[in-house]
Amino acid sequence: MVVFFPFLVLIGLLFIFGTFYTVKQQTTALVERLGRFQNISQAGLNFKIPLIDRIVGRVNLKIQQLDVIVETKTKDDVFVLLKISVQFQILREKVYDAFYKLQNPHEQITAFIFDTVRAEVPKMKLDDVFEKKDDIALAIQRELKEAMQNYGYDIVKALVTDIDPDKQVKAAMNRINAAEREKVAAQYEGDAQRIIIVEKAKAEAESKRLQGMGIANQRREIARGLEESMEVLNRAGINSQEASALIIITQHYDTLQAVGERTSSNLILMPNTPTAASNMLNDMTASLVAANKISEANRKPLPKK
Repeated sequence: MVVFFPFLVLIGLLFIFGTFYTVKQQTTALVERLGRFQNISQAGLNFKIPLIDRIVGRVNLKIQQLDVIVETKTKDDVFVLLKISVQFQILREKVYDAFYKLQNPHEQITAFIFDTVRAEVPKMKLDDVFEKKDDIALAIQRELKEAMQNYGYDIVKALVTDIDPDKQVKAAMNRINAAEREKVAAQYEGDAQRIIIVEKAKAEAESKRLQGMGIANQRREIARGLEESMEVLNRAGINSQEASALIIITQHYDTLQAVGERTSSNLILMPNTPTAASNMLNDMTASLVAANKISEANRKPLPKK
């Protein structure tokens, strides 16, 4: 009896450990009895009949993620790699279907992703793929949800996490983007230059206007000064011709004095003899007399034939 006691203890321990088992939270265990489905054990402490019942699998009820990279071609014949991330979860009430109906659920989901992507993306141009990636994700989620519900899987979310065109295409896109930015920069620079030119022209026009007003005022004051000088000379008994000659000679020598005060000046006044002013006055007088005669001749009526 003493010899069989350790053996009985070992059998008892094996019986106890083979009877009781635990299931983790968010997990279920499937039990078969003699090869036939018996029950689904929930989280906590559970028991089974040793040597008759057997745990054939444990099913994770947490949300899982499957990443799939799909290579396809766009409408404008550009090959592109799309990384699709699908988040799925096994429904608690359909654990039996999820375990027994599908041999490899990941391969099944991957096949549906490939089929959906290669049906949607070839309808779009490359730029549209970037702009409408959410539409692609919704199409994947819709197709997968409808197909996988029969197997006990719920598709929580589908995301297009990366779009990777061919290297040469990406380089071309970068060049196009750079050219567009240079074009916009050139337009802004052109607008700035145009504004500068316009404002400079306005400033020059205003300067010329003010300069013209200054010259006009200057000449008006000169004329008024000459008129006053003529009146003073006439009152002194000097006739108008002598007064004009005196004024011209005075201005002539004032000019020579102004030129002489500037040592760096290269201006040469010709002629600069004392008789130059008198000759100038005679020439001006002769021109005025000739002009008056021509004007009077034009005012006389033509003789009748």
